Amino acid sequence: MNADQTGAAGLREVLYEPDDIPPTPVAAGIALQFVGLCIGGIVLGVAIILDAGGQTGDYRAWAVFAALVVSGISTIVQSQRFGQFGAGHVLLMGTSGAFIAASVQALTAGGPALLATLVVISALFQFGLATRLSTLRSVITPTVSGIVIMLISVTVLPIGFDMLSSPVEGTPGWGVPVTGIVTLVVTVAAGLLATGRWRLWSPVLGMLAGSAVGATAGIYDTGLIASADWVGLPPLAWPGLDLGFGPEFWFLLPMFVLVTLVGAVETVGDSVVIQQVSRKKAGPTDYRVVQGAVAADGLGNLLSGLAATAPNTTYSSSPALVELTGVGARRVGVWIGGVLIGLSLFPKFAAVILAMPGAVVGAYLIVLMALLFVLGIRIALSDGVTSQKALLIGIAFWLGSGFQNGQIFADLIPASLQGLLGNGMTSGGLAAVAMTLFIQVFRPRARVLRTRLNAAAVTEIEQFLRAFAVKRQWSADGANRLCAAAEETVLSLVTADAPGGSLEREGTEAERDLRLQVRGGGNRAVLEFAATSDSNNLEERLAINDLQGGARISADSISIRLLGHYASSVRHQKYFDTDIVTVIVDGDKASGRVAA
Repeated sequence: MNADQTGAAGLREVLYEPDDIPPTPVAAGIALQFVGLCIGGIVLGVAIILDAGGQTGDYRAWAVFAALVVSGISTIVQSQRFGQFGAGHVLLMGTSGAFIAASVQALTAGGPALLATLVVISALFQFGLATRLSTLRSVITPTVSGIVIMLISVTVLPIGFDMLSSPVEGTPGWGVPVTGIVTLVVTVAAGLLATGRWRLWSPVLGMLAGSAVGATAGIYDTGLIASADWVGLPPLAWPGLDLGFGPEFWFLLPMFVLVTLVGAVETVGDSVVIQQVSRKKAGPTDYRVVQGAVAADGLGNLLSGLAATAPNTTYSSSPALVELTGVGARRVGVWIGGVLIGLSLFPKFAAVILAMPGAVVGAYLIVLMALLFVLGIRIALSDGVTSQKALLIGIAFWLGSGFQNGQIFADLIPASLQGLLGNGMTSGGLAAVAMTLFIQVFRPRARVLRTRLNAAAVTEIEQFLRAFAVKRQWSADGANRLCAAAEETVLSLVTADAPGGSLEREGTEAERDLRLQVRGGGNRAVLEFAATSDSNNLEERLAINDLQGGARISADSISIRLLGHYASSVRHQKYFDTDIVTVIVDGDKASGRVAA
């Protein structure tokens, strides 16, 4: 079943929406499918980080246990929504592949305690992003996020290649390379040939095939499985927090913060998509859901840091699984979390995954990073390609690659900055942010008006916009269209605020501050209305009125209908703290008659 398909009535083929309560067997069955697909990534993500960071013994068992528990708790929070934490949708949380390189460096430089401290501190930045998402959206852009994700692959892939070429003492020479090749070939072949939900199982099939070959060659660690208990808790190996804040901490902190913010932006994308695939009827994105998802993502990272395990993130496979199954009920998220927590109490189960040969893990990592690289490209180019964006992506990516491989100013970088600039994610990401800020500083300045959100503000706004139209040499008709679109936007917001759809709130303390920004060139103007959040979503009201057609016209819908007539595009981003309505109006150049 494809939930993205729509019928004649415009309804998606969704069996259970978020608020629905599916039967227990259905919820449990879907939850087991989610866990079966993602459990390997959660456990293997920890194993990759610990192996590359030289960590063994009791801490290894503790880190896997803590990762499963934190993943379960944060998945439940995402699905249920506690205050401003959680999306209220089925978003599975698990070990973050984006953090592999940063976590390995932290373990190598200062051990588990330093890793825990860096994860805790970076989680605080994620909380800040969730709170100020409306403000930071112009800096942490999809382009910047895509570049950093692409550079993650450049940084991590050498780890996978090393795992494919590291011999195991006392085993046949063919064991490691053949095991890696079989894993890679089966995974890629299954991914290329399988369709629908079967494609999601391709990594599992590849790991099973590779493990079978590894067992034949004697490189599958069966002793680890035999020594693991069936049921029980791991030894308490919590390393505490490193509060010394030495040079290693300050070198690695920018990298952790940058990857955390980029991971949060990826969560933004996941939480936007999950809203579309979880409901029968398509509607505008609710950015309060997005903020809740980012906050829950931050909570997962905070718990990961406090537990001294690998960082946590939202799995992008969640929307695909909801779309395939047609089940978006948040009850499924509770079941997923419960299953993950329950599995943490069965060490032998985790040992089966941890015992996989390094060649299997290396092949899995190569496939994961290859997909991550393509995801980065898609995110970076998600809103189109311009010559400006192409230059930004190309320069930032290759600067990051050059610094990562020590090919740029390797002898000139001071030792105190080697830890910072020697990492491709950090250097390339900082270059992307710097160029983004440069573009914003030198682009044409917007004209800004600050006022109150009430009907009386329409006159002030009209004078402001007519001055803009005169400067741009718009015709009188174009200026009238611009002012009319702004007027209907303001009246729609005011009407939405008022009880019963009236304007009775005008002049009361409940009025909100309004910031109007207008910019544009030629015959197009982009208006951005920013008000403290309180109103209904205008996009949704526009859609409702389109469906109603001429069958029913109320006083409250007049402004909405007129807005849809005057504006070329209307986008309403609704946050906990702010409403941002972006309206695009196409005017026309004056021909001897300028707007006055």
